[in-house]
Amino acid sequence: MRVPQPPPEPTPALLAEMFRLDRFPRAPDIDGWYYHWDTFRHLPSEAGMTPELRWAGMQGGRRSLARELPLTDRDGKPFTVGFPDAAQRMLHDADLRLGGSIGSGERLPGQADRARYLVASFAEEAISTSILEGAATTRRAAKELLRTGRRPLNVAERMVVNAQRGLEIVAGWPDRQLRPQDVLELHRALVEGTTNEADAGRVQRPGEKRVVVAATDGTVVHEPPPAAELPARLERLCAFANAGAEDKPFVHPVARAILLHFGLAYDHPFVDGNGRVARALFSWSMLRSGYWMTEFVSISRLLLAAPARYGRSFLYTETDSGDTTYFLLSQLAILRRATDDLHAYVERRQLDVDAVERAIGPGSGLNHRQRALLSHAVRHPASRYTFEGHSRAHDVVYQSGRTDLLDLEGRGFLQRDKVGRRFEFLPAPDLGTRLER
Repeated sequence: MRVPQPPPEPTPALLAEMFRLDRFPRAPDIDGWYYHWDTFRHLPSEAGMTPELRWAGMQGGRRSLARELPLTDRDGKPFTVGFPDAAQRMLHDADLRLGGSIGSGERLPGQADRARYLVASFAEEAISTSILEGAATTRRAAKELLRTGRRPLNVAERMVVNAQRGLEIVAGWPDRQLRPQDVLELHRALVEGTTNEADAGRVQRPGEKRVVVAATDGTVVHEPPPAAELPARLERLCAFANAGAEDKPFVHPVARAILLHFGLAYDHPFVDGNGRVARALFSWSMLRSGYWMTEFVSISRLLLAAPARYGRSFLYTETDSGDTTYFLLSQLAILRRATDDLHAYVERRQLDVDAVERAIGPGSGLNHRQRALLSHAVRHPASRYTFEGHSRAHDVVYQSGRTDLLDLEGRGFLQRDKVGRRFEFLPAPDLGTRLER
C-alpha cells in the first residue's frame, strides 16, 4: 500500500493570498466527500485558485469542527475528530436501525429462533475477521467447521474458532467497565494456539523489536508508539472506552466505538492479533451503548472485500495531523452497508422459513429448529449436519439436537452418512419434492 502524500503546510504568503481573494471554500467537505490532500490535489480548480489555496481554505472549515480526543499519536499530539454532515447522517441512521427495531415489514426471529441468527452472524464475523488477519481458509470450510463444532485441524481453523469465542466473550460484557486486564484476556482468547504462547495476553515490552505495519513490498506504513508507553496508553484507551454521555468532550457512542477500534489498532500493542482485538472491542462498545442489533452485524466481511480502503483510512489520519474523521467516515459507511445487509438477510431468511412452513403444512409435528434446518438444506443441498453442530447452532442440549436429526431422517428429509466415528446427515436428493408433497 502506498503512503498518501501529506498535505502542504500553509505558508504566510498562502494565507495572505487567501484573505486577499476571499473566495476560498470554507466547508469541511465537497459535495459530501471528505477528501484527503492526496486526492484533493487532483480535483479541478477555479481560475486563479491553486489546489494549495483551496486546501488551506477547506482546512479552515475543518478546524472549526474539530475537537480534541483524549487519545494521542506517538509524538503525544492529541488526535482530533470532526462531524461533517455525512457523519451526522450516518450516526443518526445507526441510532434508528441498530438500537431500535428492525423496521416495518421486517422482523427479527422470535426468541426461539434468535440463537440461530446470533450464531450465524457470529460465524460470519469470526470467519471474515480471521481471513482479514491472514487465516488461510475458505469461507465454506470455515462455516462447516463452526457448524459441526469439530476440533480445528490447523492454525487457520483455530483462528476462526478463537474469533467466534472472542465475540461470545464481549457479548457477555454489556455492563462492564473495560479494564486493561480485560483487553489482555480477550487477546489471549483470540490468539490461543495461533501464536507463541509467551506472547498471548500481554503487550510488547521495552527492549523487544516493535511490530510495525508494512505494505506487501515491505515498506513500513505505520510505526506504533514505543513499547514503554503501552501500559499507560492502554489505561487511557480504557478510560476513553468507559466514558459516558455526561463526560467531556461528548462523543457519540457509535463514534466512540469506532475511535476505540482506531486507538487499539494505532497503538498496535500486541505481537499478533491487533486487528482482531480492535474489532472485538468495537462490538463490545456498541453493545454496551445499547446498539443490541450489532450482535447480528458483520463489519469484517465488508472490510475483507476492500482491505486497501480500510488501510488507507488509517494512513489518511496519520498523514493529516491526526484527523480521525477519515477513519470515522470510512467505518460509518461500512457499518451502514452491514446494517443494510442485515435487514435484507432477515427479510430473505424469514421468507425462506415461511415458504418451508407453508410447504410442510400445519400439524407436521416439526419444531422451529427442524424447519430452520430444512430451510437451510433446501438452499444448500451439499450441506452436512451433525448432532453437535445442530445443538450448538440452536443453543440446545445434545439430546435435543440428536432427536431433531433422527426424526428428520425418519421422515425421509435427511440421509445418514458415517464419517469416521461420527454420523453426518445430508439433505435427501429429492428434498424439494418431498417438501412439496
